Amino acid sequence: MNTLIRVELLKLRTVRSPWLLLAASPLLVAAGIGGAITSGSDPHDPTMQAQVMTHVGLASLFTLMFGILAVAGEHRHKTITDTYLSVPFRGRVVTAKLVVSTGVGAVSGLVSTVVGLVVAAALWSGKGVSFSWGDSSMWTTIGGGIAWNAAFAAIGVGIGALVRSQVGAIAAALAWVALVEGVVGQLVGGFARWLPFSAGQALGAAAKPMMSHDLLPRWGGGTVLAVYTVLFAVLAVTTSVRRDVA
Repeated sequence: MNTLIRVELLKLRTVRSPWLLLAASPLLVAAGIGGAITSGSDPHDPTMQAQVMTHVGLASLFTLMFGILAVAGEHRHKTITDTYLSVPFRGRVVTAKLVVSTGVGAVSGLVSTVVGLVVAAALWSGKGVSFSWGDSSMWTTIGGGIAWNAAFAAIGVGIGALVRSQVGAIAAALAWVALVEGVVGQLVGGFARWLPFSAGQALGAAAKPMMSHDLLPRWGGGTVLAVYTVLFAVLAVTTSVRRDVA
């Protein structure tokens, strides 16, 4: 398994598109935090630091696409055949992809956090307000956001294994987040909280989340998201083992 993980990391080092995708994560976080502070938010509000750092979790959309590319990208470029011929135990290959993608998702969340904290601290200083590095609510929000990034990377691997079309998988994932969960959230708020993106929002939310529908408590969102992560991981392995390579 260690060899397969090293192979997956080697593949990532030779392809630029996943890294360009992940490079957008800290940019999104920085832009979101900058927009929140410059739009008139009160930096004296003790909950504001936690609220702006919720953008770390929202960057999980990029790690979701990263996970999709880990599998669907190989199907698109037809390299998956060589991969499976080199390692006939497909379950191990997909497991290695899950491990690497989850780890990269967590690291991406950490990088976005560092960038977000630097931007937030600079903006707080620019407004003459001391940035509270010991804000426990902020750090809890950050931890949830990093976990959300890691979980969505693993879920992305599952989606890529199920759909296999790179464009189709990304389109389906984004449509689910933007349309399905959004519509359900408007129509049936009590049910929407149990869906993946809403569970991630609960995990990476601040004490006063700025959402349009009720969320689960943080522990509940984390539990639900963990269940989805395991489910998609199992689907990724079983689907890859049973399907023929197109």
